[in-house]
Amino acid sequence: MTNKEKYKQAFSVLQTSDDFKREMENMIKLQKKHKVNVAVAVAIICLILIGGTSTAYAANIGGIQRMVQIWIHGDQTDAVMEFKGDGSYEMTYQDEAGNTVERGGGGIAFEEDGTERPLTQEELLQELVNPEVEYREDGTVWVYYQSQKLEITDKFDENGICFVKVSDGTETLYVTVEYQKGWSVSGDKYIIPADSN
Repeated sequence: MTNKEKYKQAFSVLQTSDDFKREMENMIKLQKKHKVNVAVAVAIICLILIGGTSTAYAANIGGIQRMVQIWIHGDQTDAVMEFKGDGSYEMTYQDEAGNTVERGGGGIAFEEDGTERPLTQEELLQELVNPEVEYREDGTVWVYYQSQKLEITDKFDENGICFVKVSDGTETLYVTVEYQKGWSVSGDKYIIPADSN
């Protein structure tokens, strides 16, 4: 008789209890379930890494894109802004008629020592919050500030200047409009144009 046969004969008389069998079956099931959970977790991590990498790559083509909600002509509108990194931006949104509108802007700021630098993303976004003046084809002039739409056509004085105050409930802004020349905004007081003195 070989050693293998002797071991078989010796251990064949031993019997396992039903509790031990159930416990072993449960452990095997848990191992299988754990392997499936690990495989699912690895697959999710791979998808996140692949998806995140392509998203970051797409966002960096030509500049940083950001979805923003802005007020355009008194209506809150979703827009895609692309910040160029040189103090400028391009923005795309849908107007009331469903047409795609593209517009841009930008600027520079002066530091205390007199050096100039491009505007930051935050400064560019702040510019979009300011009131806006529109000269319509029908001859009317409108000021838009967030949800407010104010017609100021009849409010210009003999020098072609209009003063209008707008508020969002927490901040009051003073808008000075020079007919067909531009407008200025201040949080402190109306700005008097130099040529009106």
